[in-house]
Amino acid sequence: GLLYQEYRDKSTREEIETRRLQDSQTDAEETSPSEETPSEAEPTSTNENKAPPQINLLRNSNSRFNLWQDLPEVQNSGVLSILQPDEIKLQEAMFELVTSEASYYKSLNLLVSHFMENERLKKILHQSEAHILFSNVLDVMAVSERFLLDLEQRVEENIVISDVCDIVYQHTVNHFSVYITYVSNQTYQERAYKQLLQDKPAFREVISQLELDPKCKGLSFSSFLILPFQRITRLKLLVQNILKKVEEKSDRESTALDAHKELETVVKACNEGVRKMSRTEQMISIQKKLEFKIKSVPIISHSRWLLKQGELQQMNGPKTSRTLRTKKLFREIYLFLFNDLLVICRQIPGDKYQVFDSAPRGLLRVEELEDQGQSLANVFILRLLENADDREASYMLKASSQSEMKRWMISLAPNRRTKFVSFTSRLVDCPQIQCVHPYVAQQPDELSLELADVLNILDKTDDGWIFGERLHDQERGWFPSSMGEEILNPKIRAQNLKECFRVHKSDDSQRRKLGSRNRQ
Repeated sequence: GLLYQEYRDKSTREEIETRRLQDSQTDAEETSPSEETPSEAEPTSTNENKAPPQINLLRNSNSRFNLWQDLPEVQNSGVLSILQPDEIKLQEAMFELVTSEASYYKSLNLLVSHFMENERLKKILHQSEAHILFSNVLDVMAVSERFLLDLEQRVEENIVISDVCDIVYQHTVNHFSVYITYVSNQTYQERAYKQLLQDKPAFREVISQLELDPKCKGLSFSSFLILPFQRITRLKLLVQNILKKVEEKSDRESTALDAHKELETVVKACNEGVRKMSRTEQMISIQKKLEFKIKSVPIISHSRWLLKQGELQQMNGPKTSRTLRTKKLFREIYLFLFNDLLVICRQIPGDKYQVFDSAPRGLLRVEELEDQGQSLANVFILRLLENADDREASYMLKASSQSEMKRWMISLAPNRRTKFVSFTSRLVDCPQIQCVHPYVAQQPDELSLELADVLNILDKTDDGWIFGERLHDQERGWFPSSMGEEILNPKIRAQNLKECFRVHKSDDSQRRKLGSRNRQ
């Protein structure tokens, strides 16, 4: 059988290839017959009820990465000649959710039995170290097992699956809070793991030996630790996939929307938990580095976080002519941009920064200078409508590249119009890109990408960066253009947008209701 890491990689690769095939076709209707991502499955008989269902799924040595329609029970039943193609696609989408949970449970079980319960590892790790490293993984595994049992019971009720989103909804509401606990511990977990590798050679040796075991199939220990976060995010996408295929205004659509809404709440809480842990430490670190030449501003706040920091070149002298094009015109300044505040500094010895101006983020305006010659390339004007001295101030700033200039301008003034309008404007067409290489964000204004993510392109630079908005969660950020392939077929782009609007239509109606209440 496949471990979840293998399943997930194969599934997303298949998704990418399917979308490539669709994009290469001139008619969006002529899609591949196997539009759905293949799934891991075991051909279990409906009368095998003596053992718990997950035992059959996880321990059957003949397990394969199959489609629902490839199961012998399905093929022998004759239902494939009766069901409409759209219903078969829906069956595949629901079946993938079940089989992927089985694969996930198998990987969790390996994390616990092979790593966590290893006797040599237990002797090396202090109880507190083991707690930070493995957190509440036993609770997560117990929740996955209950979830899988209910899903498999539904599959065994009938060869044609009636629904799975009602089960997803019930488990998300009643049990999935264990994911928030696990994922929120991620920052401490990663740090503890790195520290143990560095400080305890015995730990490093045991982990290396355990990773070499054929059971792990060449996968690292850390790939098992991040499973819960990957799974809760993927589960939301699998429900989205079902939602795109159920009949509109049906009970199954209503159930899928409810399940998706609850999963989105859990995913957001997980993300917020991770961010909160790392942001607090980051704010404390920044506070220690700042020395105020002006009236001091308290930096640390529960509602404040860093958006971007870095060095820019400031043009010297407010009355300096723009025609004086020498390098000496510019001097280094350093900016810390928070979600509600801009702090402008100069770096001083001792890894410190002297603050000489600041302004609320809402009172910032930017303007790009164009066709100003080589020395003024990548230059923009930053205006503080009300600075630390309660007056308006302007800075002419030069970035190191076009992408860096655009990144600063978008971060400083987020409501400024981008080159391409976002999908939220309900634009008929918009440039889109599919992620074909995963990317981990290196800066706060960047966006981490998973394989097969689809994004609207809001802006792009000549030096290889894209500012995008991911369709499935509307998260925005920069990433290298080499991470993706542009979707060229306008019909496929329109289809992606249509599906996105449908998935989020419950969010839209809630926003409209909220807006109506606010107006009243």
